Amino acid sequence: MENYRFTAFEKTGETLFDEVWTFDNDQTAKVEGQKQIEEKGIAEKTHRLVNAQGKLILFHV
Repeated sequence: MENYRFTAFEKTGETLFDEVWTFDNDQTAKVEGQKQIEEKGIAEKTHRLVNAQGKLILFHV
């Protein structure tokens, strides 16, 4: 299991979420992370999901 950092922001720069999520691998993180983002209702907000090495897994502006 790997840790991934999820952050989401308002257009003003206000941080909505800054969380650590755990997934098996990058592919699972991409699919399951997108599901969690949609469940939180913030798919259209600026957000990113990066792995522990800093690789960008998901990004939306």
